[in-house]
Amino acid sequence: MVSKSSTTVSSGIGLGSALAVAISWSLHKSILWAILHGLFGWFYVIYYAITR
Repeated sequence: MVSKSSTTVSSGIGLGSALAVAISWSLHKSILWAILHGLFGWFYVIYYAITR
């Protein structure tokens, strides 16, 4: 049971980072911004949702 929830959390963090990179690239067209936003992952997704 523990490994299943760990996998879900790991996948969720990866999905958030991928989403942040995709949104960042579409807005800024910059590799550096995309990497930075990918590192911040969910924080950027939440920020984008609030400011949109």
